Formats: sequence, structure tokens, C-alpha cells
Amino acid sequence: QVQLVESGGGLVQAGGSLRLSCSASGRFFSIKSMGWYRQAPGKQRELVATIIIGGSISYADSVKGRFTISRDNAKSTMYLQMNSLKPEDTGVYYCNMLVVVPTTTGNYWGQGTQVTVSS
Repeated sequence: QVQLVESGGGLVQAGGSLRLSCSASGRFFSIKSMGWYRQAPGKQRELVATIIIGGSISYADSVKGRFTISRDNAKSTMYLQMNSLKPEDTGVYYCNMLVVVPTTTGNYWGQGTQVTVSS
């Protein structure tokens, strides 16, 4: 069983910064992709940023230039540095990883962490 544990959410004023972390634990061989998603109240979950291992990094247009996704291979951990936060960045942020497990490839989600940006 693979588990993703998130941390780093909170309340911040507009223009401030937060850093989210997501750590993977359990039995898996490798990680194929990592991503951050968010869901605002009354809205669908949307993609924020992704890393394809050995490939590209991509961002939603709304966060380009303000958010940075990164990873620490040794710790199986992913980060999302969020700068110049805006009230519209408010929502529950979820991490996602596609990992290779003993018999298949599994798609896993974190529990979500609340980010609230006040104006």
C-alpha cells in the first residue's frame, strides 16, 4: 500500500508565500509522475502543476511564474512553492503520484491540505 502525506497548507495574506510538501511511503519501485491539483469551493478539481519523471514540467496558466514544483528523489517527496498568492488560489490542494508497484502502476492521492489566501 502506498500512502501520500501532505503538509504545509494554511492561511496567508494575498502576496504571501506557502510551501506544500507531499511524501510517499510504502512499497513501490519508482515514481513515474507527480502532480499538484486544487479544488476551490463549488468548483471541479483542476491541475496546478506536474512533473513527468525524466520528462517535462508543466503549469496551469493561472500559476505560471508564481508557483514552482520540485522533487527530492532520495526522499520520494514533492514540493510546491507558491509565491505571490492571490485569493483565487484558495482551495484544497491535493498531491498525486503515479507509481510503479509490484504488479502494476498505481495512481495515488494525498488527503488534501487547505490553502486560504485572504485579501
